[in-house]
Amino acid sequence: METAAERRKSRFADLALVLSGGGARASYQVGVLAAITERVPELEAPILTGVSAGAINATSLASSPGSFSSAVGTLRREWKGLTADNVYCVRPTSIVRSSFRWLLRVLLRRRSGPGVLRGLMDMTPLRQFLSETLVLDGIARNVAAGRLDAVALSATSYTTGRTITFVQGHENVPVWERALRAAVRTELRLDHVLASAAIPIVFAAVKLEDGFYGDGSVRQTAPLAPAIHLGARRLIAISMRMPRGPVAPSVPIGDYPAAAEVVSLLFNAVFLDSIDADAERLERVNQLVAALPAGQASPGGLRKVDLLLLRPSRDLGALAKGHETKLPSLVRFAVQGMGGRRARGSDLVSYLMFEPSYTETLMDLGYSDASAQWPRIEEFVAACEC
Repeated sequence: METAAERRKSRFADLALVLSGGGARASYQVGVLAAITERVPELEAPILTGVSAGAINATSLASSPGSFSSAVGTLRREWKGLTADNVYCVRPTSIVRSSFRWLLRVLLRRRSGPGVLRGLMDMTPLRQFLSETLVLDGIARNVAAGRLDAVALSATSYTTGRTITFVQGHENVPVWERALRAAVRTELRLDHVLASAAIPIVFAAVKLEDGFYGDGSVRQTAPLAPAIHLGARRLIAISMRMPRGPVAPSVPIGDYPAAAEVVSLLFNAVFLDSIDADAERLERVNQLVAALPAGQASPGGLRKVDLLLLRPSRDLGALAKGHETKLPSLVRFAVQGMGGRRARGSDLVSYLMFEPSYTETLMDLGYSDASAQWPRIEEFVAACEC
């Protein structure tokens, strides 16, 4: 006789959760998941994929013991205790020393190699925090128990320029090779998680067996693809961008953009744009598959994949405005000097604002947004019974 756990597993067997990056904005994902699991405590997500800060969330969910609902509760508690001091620190002497060495080489025309700046911020606090909160052995235990099929984290190789997805799961878990992206089977370690979250220039690259890696969002043009390659037919993806409104016919030129506005635009392009573009591609594929005559095989093995894309009702960057005073002093002065107080400069602040005053606001917003969109979510989850 089939057990209750087996019935749940079969009901959600083809469901995947896709978690994108975005620094402190990733706390929004936790609020959304809290609202969903509160209403569907039996929910399971056998396939978990993540990149950057989403990789940290995905790894926490994949390694926690017990049900998916209890794993979300654990992740929520971890975010509530997180501060900027647990994520990064700035050591000005290291920056000055590296800059001086680079300048000295230029002036003396030395050819011993370029100066090396290993990131404006030090990730050591994050490594320490994650080493205390993540129990990575739990991934193998959850796979063995049948609660998890696979977890996949993506990072960017500085050696090849490709997006590499590191996959841990059951023995038959697939891997793939595509243009500028590939997957490899491995036992996930803390370095894989940190590599996925190492924003170029901001954080130092992380060395793995075959070279140095940085944030997986940089060249990940198809963030939904890893979950689909792993066999998912239903995806829950959580975007951290509001639905796009119509573009104004004319926009005042205004002042020359501040550095914070330029960096904000760059970060938004890296962390927010790709999931929207990939969702559009998936919709076109679904339309193509639906238009095929009955009985005709789809080209290239294409199949229909249902997507539930959840978005915030408010601008997460705008919500960071006024929180600059909570940043570490040196970071605060740097951000303000870059124009972080301007309207669009607050986007930059939002990526760095690992403080409860901001992250709990985002978790509350995620919870209320999921509650407001519950009829749509409920319909999607109910379809998993078919």
